[in-house]
Parts: sequence; C-alpha cells; structure tokens
Amino acid sequence: MHKKYKIAILPGDGIGPEVMQETYKIIKILQTKLCINIITSEYDIGGIAIEKHGTALPKKTLLGCKKSDAILLGSVGGPKWDTLPSKERPEIASLLPLRKYFNLFVNLRPAILYKKLNYLSPLKTNNIKNGFDILCIRELTGGIYFGKPSQEIHKENMHYAIDTAIYHKYEIKRIAKIAFKEALKRKCKVTSIDKANVLYTSKLWRKTINEISKKYPKVHLSHLYFDNAVMQIIKNPYQFDVILCPNLIGDVISDECGILTGSIGMLPSASFNIKNFGLYEPAGGTAPDIQGKNLANPIAQILSLSMLIKHSFKMNSISNLINLAIHKTLLKGFRTYDISNDKNFVTTEKMGNEIVKSFLEEL
Repeated sequence: MHKKYKIAILPGDGIGPEVMQETYKIIKILQTKLCINIITSEYDIGGIAIEKHGTALPKKTLLGCKKSDAILLGSVGGPKWDTLPSKERPEIASLLPLRKYFNLFVNLRPAILYKKLNYLSPLKTNNIKNGFDILCIRELTGGIYFGKPSQEIHKENMHYAIDTAIYHKYEIKRIAKIAFKEALKRKCKVTSIDKANVLYTSKLWRKTINEISKKYPKVHLSHLYFDNAVMQIIKNPYQFDVILCPNLIGDVISDECGILTGSIGMLPSASFNIKNFGLYEPAGGTAPDIQGKNLANPIAQILSLSMLIKHSFKMNSISNLINLAIHKTLLKGFRTYDISNDKNFVTTEKMGNEIVKSFLEEL
C-alpha cells in the first residue's frame, strides 16, 4: 500500500478560503496524476471558528491537526474581530497556541524577487537588477516573546513594564543546525543577525553559532549587528543567501525581506518542529478589502503547499516542480491584481488554473 500523507487544512478568514481552493487543484493533481495518497481534512480556525464554535481554536481543530502529518493554513483575523480583547483575537488565540502545542521552533520565510517582477520592489532598479533569493530563518519559541517575567506593574508611585529575554544554548544550537543544512542546499552562505555588542543573549547566540559552524566547513558564516543588517539588506539584498535570526530580530528582518519583493501575495512561510511536523501558511494577512472579489493572489498559498511537500513529506523533486510551474506561469505573463502594473490582470481562479496547466506541462 502507498503511504498515507494526512494534511489538516485550515482555510480560516478573509481571502483564506479563496486561495485555498486554488491550492486544492494542485493537491488533486498530486493525488490523481502522481498517485500520492494525500488525505485532506478541513477544520475551522480563527474568526470563523469564533463565530461557529465560540473559540478561535476549537478542540476538534486541534485534534485534527494532531492526527495529521502537517497543517496547511490560509489566514486568520480581520477588522470584524478587532474589538475583542487582545488575547481573544483570532491571530493570538489560534496561531500562538498552535505554535506552542507543536513546539514549532523554526520559521522559514523565503523572499524571492524574480527578474521579470523587479518593477514591484520599492528599491531602486540598480539594487535589484539581478533579483534576489533570500531565505530568512527565524527562531520562533525563545527570546523576549516568551521569557518570564513579562508584565506591567503599578506599585506605589512607580509604573513600569518588564519583558525578559532568555535564550538557552540548546535553542540556539538546533536552529543553527537547520540554517547550515539549508545553506548547503543553496549558495552555502549564512548571515547571522544579532546585537552582540549590547545583549548577553546575543553574545551567547553568536558564540554558539560560531561553534556549530565548525561542523559545516563548506558554509561561509558572517555576522551582522541588527541595525547594520537592516541597512545592508536594503542596500544590496542580492548579497544574502540564508539569514539566521533570533525571534524578535527575525520578526522584523523577515518582514523587511518580504516587502522588498513588492507583494506579500507571493510569500509563503513554514514553521516546524524537530520531527518535521509543520504549519505552512502565506506570510500575508486576510486582506478583507478584496475578500470575495476573486482578486487575491493564490501563489503564496500554493508555495506554502510546496514547502509542506518539501519539508514535511520530503518530496523535494515534486516541490521543485510546483515552484517551476509558478515561475513558468509568471514568465508567460500572467499577473494577479497585486503584481500587475496595468489593468490586464487575471482573477484568483484564472491564476490558479494557469499554474495547474504549467504544472501538468512539467509532469
């Protein structure tokens, strides 16, 4: 019997269900043409789950994710739920518990600017004439976001707040190994970003990264301070390959790399644990302004599926074919609303269909 691959699909809110429908088309080809035994089960999450079940992460959804080999997420949240207390908002009440429950400690955010789409970037043409291909790797479960104590304090005449940054050496070692292994598949360059001139957590970060690098002599390692890194990425993104960041710094750097591509509708992301169980999602949001208008770009969602196939299912060749199909579709001139510089753009559904055609041509 063929091995079963179970995917928990969480379309979520806003444009999530629309772009997920285009991703289902690729999954169908994997099932029918390539005979991969993929079993999909769909569950509610985010705002729609609050409306239907009274909670952003229902027990049924969590149980479905536990029984699966990977999670494919659309997007969660929107202005409809902005009035809720912060801890009850869809983004906080669903995504953070999922990351914590499954110990998704590594976040991969590719930022690719194709030569044919360099007009989308806010950077000067001279800085991006060759395009760029950056993989930002962010440590996701340590650092200042999770350190205790973390609180606001009112005491007599004093009013202050505390956040605690903590990094254990094992947390740094495991994310470093992933960064170096990913670099071996690419240009063999890792740039580690920290603030080691000020922060003790960054001093430990840099020291540990240097130790791990000795096990990967083929990979060139360099270090940049956070403030300098922000400038260098804008000045010449082409010089970077793999960028490795602690949690808070990675939150900023990954968004910076993303916006330099010109469209968040093109950016996937992956968060996974030591067993390669992962949550895969577009880096953008729910885009409520274009919800239901057939204008959303499905590429980030389809690329998220590609990352799932690569990292959780270990089918690199199929992942590469999906990526190639997307690139080929762009080379044919098809553009959705967000990446078109004129009025000749195609719908969400049309873009999905064209990617399917390109994919079938590659099989």
